[in-house]
Amino acid sequence: MRGGTLALLGVGVLAVSLAAPLMASLAVPALPIAFWRNALASVAIAPVAGWRAAHPRPATPGAPAAGPRDLVLVGVAGLCLASHFGFWVTSLGMTSVASSTAIVSLQVIWVVGYDLARGAPVGRRVVLGVLLATAGAVVVGGVDLSISARALAGDGLALVGSLGVAAYAVIGGRARQRLPTSTYTLGCYGTAAAALLVAAVVAGQPLTGYAQDQWLKLLLLTATAQLLGHSVFNHLLATVSPMVVSLTILLEIPGASLIAAAWLGQVPEATAFVGLAMILAGMALVVLAAPPSGEAEAVAA
Repeated sequence: MRGGTLALLGVGVLAVSLAAPLMASLAVPALPIAFWRNALASVAIAPVAGWRAAHPRPATPGAPAAGPRDLVLVGVAGLCLASHFGFWVTSLGMTSVASSTAIVSLQVIWVVGYDLARGAPVGRRVVLGVLLATAGAVVVGGVDLSISARALAGDGLALVGSLGVAAYAVIGGRARQRLPTSTYTLGCYGTAAAALLVAAVVAGQPLTGYAQDQWLKLLLLTATAQLLGHSVFNHLLATVSPMVVSLTILLEIPGASLIAAAWLGQVPEATAFVGLAMILAGMALVVLAAPPSGEAEAVAA
């Protein structure tokens, strides 16, 4: 990978590591949290998307052109993102930050499973690396099976959320070959916000009436985890495989665990450092074994 790509991956991981501790600290219902982070991000990105639409860059020779099918992909990806946020944010109120983040980050398993199901070549070292990193994620986050039925239910919701974000990454990897970052991201966030708005209204969760400090936290969440996290990963999906992006997101687990320990008093076990080493070793195996992408620079970012 190029140095710029690695730097962007690092920025994305640092930004999303703030998400779970921030959301767990909010005195705001789960679905409104998910709605506002997508809605506010859509407002921030809309001017950029509008400017890019009015001033398109020259198409890369040989790059596939966008069509109506891509708009459908964006809509489906947005609904997958909404399901991810809806289930995951709800889980944070039922189980620990470390456990919820570890389980939702298992998305890489579903991405690799999709590749295997469609017959894509997945080398043994890649599979080994994914399994090693995933085992490390479980070691870092732990599972709340022994705590309570409520925590177990929260872990289950986080698992469903991991399916949603895995589908979002796979679909994004296809749509981003033909759509610029701003267009794809605005479409996903806007669709997710609309779906979450309906869900919040149906669930009877208030969308307004919060204290000023809660709004400030929602703005911070949007600026970091959403705009510098998810949006950066959306940008990278044009040149980095969904599997590598999903694997990198595993680093969110130790990041979120450390922040939660300092901020919320949820101190991880000493074995978390062993888990982190396993995640890094697994990532190294995958990155070194993965072939270079033949679709690099397929679309202007």
